[in-house]
Parts: sequence; C-alpha cells; structure tokens
Amino acid sequence: MAKALIIVDVQNDFCEGGSLAVAGGAAVASSLAAVLGNGAASAGFDTVVATQDWHIDPGSHFAAEPDFQHSWPVHCVAGTPGAALHPGLDPVVHSIDAFVRKGRYEDAYSGFQGRALTAHEAVGTPEPAPGEALPGAPLAEWLRGRGVDSVVVAGIATDFCVKATALDAAREGFEVSVAAGLTAAVHPDGVSAVLEELRAAGVRVDD
Repeated sequence: MAKALIIVDVQNDFCEGGSLAVAGGAAVASSLAAVLGNGAASAGFDTVVATQDWHIDPGSHFAAEPDFQHSWPVHCVAGTPGAALHPGLDPVVHSIDAFVRKGRYEDAYSGFQGRALTAHEAVGTPEPAPGEALPGAPLAEWLRGRGVDSVVVAGIATDFCVKATALDAAREGFEVSVAAGLTAAVHPDGVSAVLEELRAAGVRVDD
C-alpha cells in the first residue's frame, strides 16, 4: 500500500500579506519545500496532493464583519492570485500529483470535500457553471485508486482546514497523522485542544 502527503491550503491569501493571513504561513511553505526538496519518494511519500480553497460564492462564509470562527474576510477567490499556492512551494510544485479544489459554493474546510485534478487538468479544465458537474475525482476515491492507505496532513490552518481534513481522512478509513510542526494556526492558543481532539479521533500527531 502507499502513503500520501496532503498539503492543505498553503495559498497566498493564507500567508503573510494575504487577505486572511495566518502567522507562520510562509514558513510552512518553506518547510514543506525543504521536506520535498529531494523528491517525494526520498521523503517517504508515494504521492503528494495539495488542496486549495477555491471560492466563487460561498455564502455566509464571507462576511464584511467576520467572526474568524464561522465567517471570514473574502479570500482565495477562484482563479485569483490569492488562491494560488504560495511561491515558497515553487521549487517542489513538480512533486505535487494532484490539486484538490474545494469550496466553490460552500465553506468546505476539508480537503475531502474537494475533487482531485492533475496539473494538466487544473490548468486546462474550464471552470464549471453553477449546477454543472465538477471536474476531477473525489479525493478519497483518487487516493484509493492509487493504493493509498496512509496519509500525512500538513498546511494551513491547524485549527480549521488541517483539522477537518485529518478528521475526514480518519472517517474514510485512512491511517492518519498530522505533522503539527508543518502547520500554522489561526488561533494558536487553541492548538492544544485541537490536537487532543485529533488524537481522540485516532489521528496520530507528530512534531
């Protein structure tokens, strides 16, 4: 069986200078690039996927006066520079086998709410109109199709999309670990409770 790295939402809008910047986001990008610097296989991974918030009209997820728990400033609008992966990942973007876009018309914190596209598909597939079928395969299906039974989750933000992705991976039956040292949180003071919630759900937490 195979092991996958899921890089969660390491996008410009979630890193320093972005519309919903998370302290330490750029450092996460650089650290992940270092991990994958000699290739995914050298880092112990058979495949790598990167999720992206890809919002068009996510309803109350966007708010003029966000509470930073359930509503947020406008961020990661589909096709904009803010939705692109942070340039800190540029040296290793060739190691990413699929891009998982999520949240066109919903909040979609979990990568398992998105669909996986190859790099060619991500560039060459027109954006579907509302109500049209989304391109790509659901993430869980895509991973299983490649024999993946174990995933490592890293990225942004520890307390929202990383947590949701890890919990859904466990629900889908994957063996899951979160690389806590390769994440950054919106609310750092709440991370300990988040990690305990993950452990309680059977997710291993690594430094």
